[in-house]
Formats: sequence, C-alpha cells, structure tokens
Amino acid sequence: MREVRPFTEWVVKVAGHCNLACDHCYVYELRDSSWKHKPAVMSPATAQRLAERIAEHARNHALPSVRVVLHGGEPLLAGRAAIDQLVTAVRGHLEGATECTISVQSNGTLLTPSWLDTFRRHHVSVGISLDGDREANDLHRRHRNGRSSHAAVQRGMDLLRRPENRALYSGLLCTVDLSNDPVRTYEALLGQEPPAVDFLLPHATWEYPPPGHSPGRGPYGQWLLSVFDRWYSAPRRETGVRIFEDIMALALGGKAGSEAVGLAPSGFVVVDTDGSIEMPDSLKAAYDGAAATGLDIHTHDFDTAARDPRIAASREGGLASLADKCRGCPVVRLCGGGLRAHRFHPRTGFANPSVYCADLELLTTHIRDRVVTDARELLGKAS
Repeated sequence: MREVRPFTEWVVKVAGHCNLACDHCYVYELRDSSWKHKPAVMSPATAQRLAERIAEHARNHALPSVRVVLHGGEPLLAGRAAIDQLVTAVRGHLEGATECTISVQSNGTLLTPSWLDTFRRHHVSVGISLDGDREANDLHRRHRNGRSSHAAVQRGMDLLRRPENRALYSGLLCTVDLSNDPVRTYEALLGQEPPAVDFLLPHATWEYPPPGHSPGRGPYGQWLLSVFDRWYSAPRRETGVRIFEDIMALALGGKAGSEAVGLAPSGFVVVDTDGSIEMPDSLKAAYDGAAATGLDIHTHDFDTAARDPRIAASREGGLASLADKCRGCPVVRLCGGGLRAHRFHPRTGFANPSVYCADLELLTTHIRDRVVTDARELLGKAS
C-alpha cells in the first residue's frame, strides 16, 4: 500500500460562482467547465462532513497544525450563515487535536462590517485579490456588465484596514499583467498598506501561452525583477512579497513557503462545493477535468485521497517529477520547474519545462546572485 504523506492544508470551495467576470480567471475562463455542474454553495451536510474528515486526518497523523482556506468563486457568496457554520464545525472537530489557521481569499467587493465581525469572532484572516490601481485592476477584474469593480474593492479595503479589523488583514494577491507598469503596480498595492503581497503569473500552458509570451526574453521575469529591485532596495522593508522571499530563502539554503517555487512537495488538497476532492485548481488551465479525481469526502477519507496516484503525482516534489532539461538546470532548486499546470503540453503532458521557464530562470538567477553577494559582504564585515 502506498505510504500516506498527509495533507496539512485544505482549499475549500464554499461558493462555486462569482460576482465578477475576471477574464483571466482559471476557474471560469480557461479550459475547465466542471463548475457548471456543481452546487453554487456548499451544503451544511457537506460542510459538516468536511470538518469531520479534516479532524480525522489530523488525528490519524498527529498533525501539529493545519490550515483551511475558504475559496471560490467568491466565497462570500456562500453567505454569513454558511461560513459561520463551516468554521464553527471545523474548529469544533479540531479542538484538542491540532492548531487550525483559517483564512478567506476574496475579491473584497462584498465585505461589510457584519462580515468582518464574523471573521473577527472566528479569527479568520482575509486576503484580497487586487491587480493594482483602478486602471490596472479594471483590465481584467470587472463586473459581468463590464463596470469597474475597483470602487467596490476599495470600500472593502477601507473596512479591512480599520484599526478593529487590521489584525485580520493577511495581504494582497496580484496577477501579473505586462500591460501594467510593474513599479506603479507595486506602489499602488503599497498604498493599501498590505502586510504581504503575492504576485501570481497568469495560468497558462504551452498550448495556450500567456499574453506576450517570449521564451527568448522572459518578459514576466523582467516585470517581476523591476518590482524586486524596487522592493529590495527600499531603505526599509515596506511589505512582504512571498515569491521574492521564497526565492531568497532557497538561495540561502532555507525553505520556501509556497508551491510556486522550490522542490518541496505540496501539502494541500482542494475540496469543491459538492464535496469532490480535487487536485490544485491551477490544473484547470490545462484541459477540461484536469483537476478531477473521482473521489469525494462523502465516501473517501483523506488518507485514500493522499494515496491516489493522480493526487500523489500532482503533489510530488523533487527532481524526479521534472523534465530532463530541468534536472540539469543550475536554478532548478530555486524555481522547482514552476507550477505543474504551467508545464502542460497536449502531446507530452506535464513532462516539460514551465512555459515560464525563461522568466523563472531570469528571476531566480538575479535574486540568487544579489542576495548571496549581500550575505557574503555582511559575513565579511562581521568577521
């Protein structure tokens, strides 16, 4: 029997629809259509079963801590009663078994004082998806009728930044768009006073490459390096930037905290509104049904899911899961070959370098060289 490497994080699709129509969304706008056939909101029975399954898994493996991320769609569309019930069930079943961190990733347009009261009561942190200032954000994140979403997001941000809510604010998630000036985008995000920023590459594959894709130039790497140089050279640390900090940590012999870079195996699993157990959402950029497993929490426990060959392959770290070209690359331990979804080609599956290979090589090499040089200088001064 396959050895169980336990999950430590659950991405929970509490709502299967969204109030925005972001044209770069990997759930609704790319290859996958499974959302059309699933409930709009996770039912109370499914939420209760999920809480039981997470607690069962945590106890079976004596996990010291777990993380639950409320996701969608737009998770706030599930309604406060449903979120309250789910979080209460999860915390209740895990009490005495393990520490549990719960967060929600929202577009921010539906945040109200009542929602933030609920999140404060349950100690749920809040991350907001925002692509920059109004002009940058409205390139993709619009309402279904084409109206700007920025004012609604800003109202939510203003509430989240109030003193009584500030401790809930976990940070911003920004999808890179080459049309937006990198430094201007970063500084617009800084204006929201985030404790952290996470820059995401648009989900793309070799069959459907990202806008402006240029393997010879690495334009996404260049965009991110403009931000890195601005961020790293600031006289004081203005905010955390996860992808930069992860690469820096890896370059200095440490560990990354996300699946975006590095060779560490993934620790998370997705549960959809109907209770189906899925592989990472990013795979939905590859082809219809790419994230599906046929498993669900009503009839399968998470040990069964962890043993499933498809899920195991999607979580696999190390060099063995990478293309031959990647294994001999001098920065492979930094970039990790990129996200699995970004390696997909219809003829060769996932056995390829990332479609962002040139971008990742440019980014990781620059950051490695800079921080290693600075570390050596500091050590030299100290001695």
